Amino acid sequence: MHYAEKTLLAGFTTVRDLGDSFNASLALRNAINAGRVQGPRIFSAGKSIATTGGHADPTNGARDGIHDSPTPADGVVDGPYEARKAVRARYQDGADLIKLTVTGGVLSLATSGQNPQFMADELEAVVTAAKDYGMKVTVHAHGKEGMLRAIAAGVDSIEHGTYMDAEVMAAMKQAGVYYVPTITAGKSVAERAEIPGFFPEVVRPKAAAIGPLIQNTFGAAYKAGVKIAFGTDAGVFDHGENYREFIYMVEAGMPALEAIRSATFEAATLLGTIDDFGTLEVGKRADVVAVTGNPLADINRLAEVNLVIKDGVIIKQ
Repeated sequence: MHYAEKTLLAGFTTVRDLGDSFNASLALRNAINAGRVQGPRIFSAGKSIATTGGHADPTNGARDGIHDSPTPADGVVDGPYEARKAVRARYQDGADLIKLTVTGGVLSLATSGQNPQFMADELEAVVTAAKDYGMKVTVHAHGKEGMLRAIAAGVDSIEHGTYMDAEVMAAMKQAGVYYVPTITAGKSVAERAEIPGFFPEVVRPKAAAIGPLIQNTFGAAYKAGVKIAFGTDAGVFDHGENYREFIYMVEAGMPALEAIRSATFEAATLLGTIDDFGTLEVGKRADVVAVTGNPLADINRLAEVNLVIKDGVIIKQ
């Protein structure tokens, strides 16, 4: 609840939550929608879906006997039938979209941060089942092969995308897949990898290596014409500092107006909500933020949001 309010006061009126524990983000979403808690509009994936030992397997790092073997309801699948069951379990939970971890990750207790972790038939089963329920599919991915498999299966967006190359970018453009770079997360984990003992030893070298690469990948993807939507992976760094992503995007060559548009029009388009909000138009939800000065001249202005209006209600002034 504290972080939700902090995020809203920082000027972010809508967020995606791409993986939680115990459906906490679903409960928070419902409380916000009911007016019981102050926070942004949340689109939640609930528990993200992994394969056994994959980046979002909740039993990683635990000795045998501590946990029961995870099931599709727990977000762990092996094979297309279990993949379909996991999607249906997310639907049953009330999730808004589906999140997969199709490659290794930086912060999981495993040696590889980029190996592919879903087979093609598993990915196709997830995407087909998700479409039955009108749910978009996004994937955590660092390595090339995992991204290519996900794009071929028909996912809607790729998060992080660290090792994407020209072949991946071309495939994304052809399929219309969005890239959500999360540069702030990459920079943050690299910084914290320098702090002795902050990460487990199996995590630290991955954080040090992968983190610094994302901003350069983003710059190349933007120049190549890949569709970009704003996202930060807040929680890996301090909530409320989401504005840092704008600064890093501009540093990498994206004009300030396009960076802002990536967090408004493009983000709402990725969510599938552009007819409801994402631009300032009559008939849409009145979500408005304002700063002192011109952020097109100085993108750092977005660090100090002076006015926040959500659904026509002044939250901060």
